[in-house]
Amino acid sequence: MADAASRLTALAEELLSEPLPVRIRAWDGSESGPPDAPALVIRHRRALRRLLWKPGELGLARAWVAGEIDVEGDLYEVLDRIAGLLWDRGADAKDAVHPVRDPKVRAFARGLLGLARPWPPPAPPAEEVRRRTGPLHTRRRDKEAISHHYDVGNDFYALVLGPSMVYSCAYWQDGSTLEEAQRDKLDLVCRKLGLKEGDRLLDVGCGWGSMAIHAARHYGARVTGITLSREQAAHARKRIAEEGLTDRIEIRVQDYRDVRDGPYDAISSIGMAEHVGSVRYREYAEDLYALLQPGGRLLNHQIARRPERDEDAYHIDAFIDAYVFPDGELAPVGRTLATLEEAGFEARDVEALREHYALTLRQWVANLERHWEQAVRATSPGRARVWRLYMAASALSFEHNKIGVNQILAVRPLDGGGSRLPLRAREWTEEAEDADTDA
Repeated sequence: MADAASRLTALAEELLSEPLPVRIRAWDGSESGPPDAPALVIRHRRALRRLLWKPGELGLARAWVAGEIDVEGDLYEVLDRIAGLLWDRGADAKDAVHPVRDPKVRAFARGLLGLARPWPPPAPPAEEVRRRTGPLHTRRRDKEAISHHYDVGNDFYALVLGPSMVYSCAYWQDGSTLEEAQRDKLDLVCRKLGLKEGDRLLDVGCGWGSMAIHAARHYGARVTGITLSREQAAHARKRIAEEGLTDRIEIRVQDYRDVRDGPYDAISSIGMAEHVGSVRYREYAEDLYALLQPGGRLLNHQIARRPERDEDAYHIDAFIDAYVFPDGELAPVGRTLATLEEAGFEARDVEALREHYALTLRQWVANLERHWEQAVRATSPGRARVWRLYMAASALSFEHNKIGVNQILAVRPLDGGGSRLPLRAREWTEEAEDADTDA
């Protein structure tokens, strides 16, 4: 009988109708595939059981998180080669691997069955989100989703993000360090918002307080930061006290729907709107509009996906939903712009930062790999594996233009329609033109 690696390779190549672009190393010590290619290591036949019980991405994700599959060699290269097989098949790939419709998939499943000994089904790893109930994006469910993602330990995030503690894409130029690029991103946001001494800034989804600290220290703003993560809030308050900025910054554990102390001169929402969801996005936009004074600016920094031919076919990525961002949703940038304008905003500028996020993610992966043992101690082996896979795969998605990220600058117009923005695009700190007289 052929060894496990050879049988798996033959099954995969029959399914794909082309050579497998990676080596396979199986639990019995056997290897098969191109000798100079990176290896997909299958440490236990339980990985095959997971794939049989949950075909597709979720089964593979569970095996990865449990440590039953691994990569030997460059993780990016393995992910790129495997993802390339799916991307090359285009929009029909999902149907092509449905076990009911495709005889090749049925034959693949039968072959796995002989290798996997699939009883009983393995329990999901402990890092998988608990079973969720109730409608999407209620206050309770959103709070639980945020806690799953962010309340995994500030020490863990410090190892990954570095001293800036900024969990959104940096703004790079040649020769920048991660810390410099994150500082430049925060400064770009402040300049787009036109912040000045004494302005009231609402930072929605304030994270560990970096934006609030930068706006208060360098622009003299008075900042209210809100988050649903208690661990983030505690860390942010500690940093603010150490900076001597408690008279300028307030951090609240609060839902955006419960903020009632406007008007604010400016609002920043950096990497938060992905959690809002399509069923709540219009409400979110209207709430932020109501919290701004006329002429106030919103800077919305948000990941976007490519549009679907059939938008009703969009579904949340199974791995991301189960292990990273429960209930998170991405929208095309055009849909986001339309919703903001439907809420009353005037969209004034869109800046695409897709390549900047790819660079940022690669730096975070490098930080995690460099501090791997510390990261495992700070959270769990499974959680560290989740973040390594999620960040590396996301970097490739940005590089291949499968997803993007955009900064949208919008303004609540004055009663007569004025904007208080300069005539020339992207000269954010200029004074409003004399012609804008309906202030």
